[in-house]
Amino acid sequence: MVIGAAFGDNAAPRAVTGSRPDAPTQGTWSTWREAAAVVLTRVNLRATMTVAAVVGTILLVINHLDAVLEGRIDIGLLLKVVLTYIVPFLVCNYGVLTATHRRRAKPR
Repeated sequence: MVIGAAFGDNAAPRAVTGSRPDAPTQGTWSTWREAAAVVLTRVNLRATMTVAAVVGTILLVINHLDAVLEGRIDIGLLLKVVLTYIVPFLVCNYGVLTATHRRRAKPR
């Protein structure tokens, strides 16, 4: 997997056994169910959560540290802080899905 390789997972994708000639490869997807399985693998979750934690913390410091240190915490700020971590997580997952997308075989 692309993202897994950056975090020390050098295993190449293996073919999943099946009788179909277009059997999926581990770590690739062509249906939304397979996409969910790809993003929920341990290696991808670890990578995307690590990226979200690092990028989210940097953005939190840049954008909201003054309000947090001054104690100006309200529901609006809490929502912004949550979004500060969710957005990088979603963007990273979008990258995983883009890199692992497999087009469906066209019927002959």
